[in-house]
Amino acid sequence: MSRLSNRTLVFYILAAVGITLLVLSTSGFLAPVEGAMNQAARPFLITFSSIGRQAGNVATSLKELRTLRSANRQLQTIVDTLTIDNLRLTEVEAENQRLRELLRFAQLNPIYDVRGGQVVARVINKGPSNYLNSLTIDLGSEHGIEAGMPVVTERGLVGRILKVGPRTSSVLLITDPSSGVQAMIQRSRELGVVNGRAGEAPVMDYIPQCGDVTAGDVVITSGLGGNFPKNLVIGQVVEVSQKDYEMFQQGILRPTVNFDRLEFVLVITNFQPLPGQTDDPEPVG
Repeated sequence: MSRLSNRTLVFYILAAVGITLLVLSTSGFLAPVEGAMNQAARPFLITFSSIGRQAGNVATSLKELRTLRSANRQLQTIVDTLTIDNLRLTEVEAENQRLRELLRFAQLNPIYDVRGGQVVARVINKGPSNYLNSLTIDLGSEHGIEAGMPVVTERGLVGRILKVGPRTSSVLLITDPSSGVQAMIQRSRELGVVNGRAGEAPVMDYIPQCGDVTAGDVVITSGLGGNFPKNLVIGQVVEVSQKDYEMFQQGILRPTVNFDRLEFVLVITNFQPLPGQTDDPEPVG
């Protein structure tokens, strides 16, 4: 009972104080006190307000950052896809350009029936006595390819078909030491034989000592020997080796074909080498 009376007393006291403060505030007597309290609390209110705004900004920034990261990943995926597509288009354009150049050779040489093939392998094997320089192309007997057929590009002579399988064939390059091509200086019509050399530039041998040959001369096939058609470009003379005590002089050649970058070749299918004929080196008088 005593505890209830105390609580009632406290309630009435607080109510009286509250009513008194309300009356005083309404009448303006507490204005100086309220102003002092507001002035004292102002720095805290400003600080709390600033912290609230910063917290809101941080939350907004985090949300925007997640959005930007997601957008960046999407854009990076698009960039990667476009880069790959661009590289593919560049490669296709380069390949088309090479094919157009091969087509141009066919158009400029209508007397030849040609079959286009792609280089699918390179072989540089050391044999018992020399190096065998050859390529493998994706044409074989099923495509009408036969051993001995000349192989060219739009830049000149590559070599000849060495071995034929059903769907692939190996090509003996003119840079191989076992290859010999009857040749001619285009300007002076001097005859000789172009031989490959292991690890070195091919040479035109058996040029008569009194023959007219100089650096810069273009060398073409002569058609002699029956293994290659006439007038196929082989290379250009870059140096002449002449010794008074020897019967013949020699021209060092730079082939017009870049054998390190061959990708597509043409096989001349309507030229049949003479049976039993080879282009073995023989002196030409």
